[in-house]
Amino acid sequence: MKAPNNGWWRGGVVYQIYPRSFADSNGDGIGDLPGITARLPYVASLGVDAIWLSPFFTSPMKDYGYDVSDYCNVDSIFGTLADFRTLLDTAHGLGLKVMIDQVLSHTSDQHPWFKESRASRDNPKADWYVWADPKADGTPPNNWLSIFGGSAWHWDTRRCQYYLHNFLTSQPDLNFHQPAVQDALLETVKFWLDLGVDGYRLDTANFYFHDAQLRDNPPRGRPTGEDPAVNSLNPYAWQWHRHDKSQPENLAFLQRLRALLDQYPHTTTVGEIGDDDGLARMAEYTSAGPNGEDRLHMAYCFDLLGRPHDAPFLHALMTRVEQVIGSGWPCWALSNHDCVRLATRWSEGDGERATPGLLRIAAALQMTLRGSPCLYQGDELGLPEADIAYEDLHDPYGIEMWPDFKGRDGCRTPMPWVAEAADLGFGSGATRPWLPLAEPHRALAVDRQEADAQSLLHFYRRLLRWRRQQPALISGTQTLLPAHAQVFAFVREEPAKAGQRGQRLLCAYNFSARPARLELPADLWVASLCSASGVVGGRPDAEGIELAPWGGLIAHLS
Repeated sequence: MKAPNNGWWRGGVVYQIYPRSFADSNGDGIGDLPGITARLPYVASLGVDAIWLSPFFTSPMKDYGYDVSDYCNVDSIFGTLADFRTLLDTAHGLGLKVMIDQVLSHTSDQHPWFKESRASRDNPKADWYVWADPKADGTPPNNWLSIFGGSAWHWDTRRCQYYLHNFLTSQPDLNFHQPAVQDALLETVKFWLDLGVDGYRLDTANFYFHDAQLRDNPPRGRPTGEDPAVNSLNPYAWQWHRHDKSQPENLAFLQRLRALLDQYPHTTTVGEIGDDDGLARMAEYTSAGPNGEDRLHMAYCFDLLGRPHDAPFLHALMTRVEQVIGSGWPCWALSNHDCVRLATRWSEGDGERATPGLLRIAAALQMTLRGSPCLYQGDELGLPEADIAYEDLHDPYGIEMWPDFKGRDGCRTPMPWVAEAADLGFGSGATRPWLPLAEPHRALAVDRQEADAQSLLHFYRRLLRWRRQQPALISGTQTLLPAHAQVFAFVREEPAKAGQRGQRLLCAYNFSARPARLELPADLWVASLCSASGVVGGRPDAEGIELAPWGGLIAHLS
């Protein structure tokens, strides 16, 4: 029997915290759980519904927590299980749900499971990872590639076999074709649910299964770079990934995972989808199956995590969403710990930071699309990407691909809390933070923006506070207006009740540096502006809307 679920996640706003870089409580230069706990009142003040914590589990930190060596414990650099319980209780006391980041597709090579598996070909965990014999000439069993560069196969001299690693060689992939692996992983998921977590962000949720026949991926050729989800500098993008991920067996495991979550009230999942067709996979993994809602609650892909952000791109993207989403539920992130920060990625060629108007309509867009927004720490401050020197890099992806791709450290630098503090208020100032402080962040620090009623931080607070009172934005439908060269516009409508039409909102955003005019269809009449949202960069007249450069407008429709 399913536990009750009030659906808080459907339209709820999630705030992602990268623990190493949020707040350092003990002065060792690394953020930790007590530091996060101390800053939770700030997070609650934004008006979000939940936090998502990137991994804090025991790990050798080759990939900074995404290489887990103990799924059921806290790494000592972040604190203790007692510290996590305190964080959980504090968050719940502030009305915040807590979601944690679970990495199920692979472990660290220091995990006891892998140490046992690699010891021989006939031990109890011999088939818990993906092992394969070489070809007759000694080369890897197929052409699969690692996301971090090179072959996805690594030779192990103990077993005289290759093992699969979709990421670093120190991150061997688990063999989900072995039921005992699934059982063991679900036990680790249950451990944190029993502690009281409210849900999971699932890392690489479409990577769990591989093709059991180990067939080669077909060639794609080098991409042109026009696809925002593709790093054309990485040969990983030169294949169609038909066989190394997104296998049909994945759905059955997601159903097992969902059945476990459904035993705990008001819990949720959001899956990360990295796929050749991320939107289609997102729809497949979140849509109701033959037995009803038995898959992931929501998922996100990388289509809004690239550079294009103009009106034609957004219209084409959301048209595709409408075509495939069905009963599925998207989660919309504009930034996270894996991509260049929004304020730089969506800048207009200055290479540093987008214009204030663009940052505001980006926020409004994210908070008005049908789905659940996920906000990355510091985006509410408009932080640009930090420029990290090669000698200061930690990210193995960036070190491998330097200098044309600098990796992910630039979006992971410490959060700026206090402008005048030597370490921007990140810690005690006694120890250099694990990544360099970004001087351009000083003027954007929390204390500076708290003191300025017109700051981007206060804009986010007003927007999120207003959004909570708009039923059309929480659960309403979304209908696109015709494509426009400058303006992306759509209507959100609350489901009708008792035969009466629900709330209808027009959302229109000018993604250009020039004024724009949007002609409205004859059946749309603007009744009043939603000025409480703070998104007023235009004015309606009898036939349409005039929008200022980088202006937006949200209006009630009659």
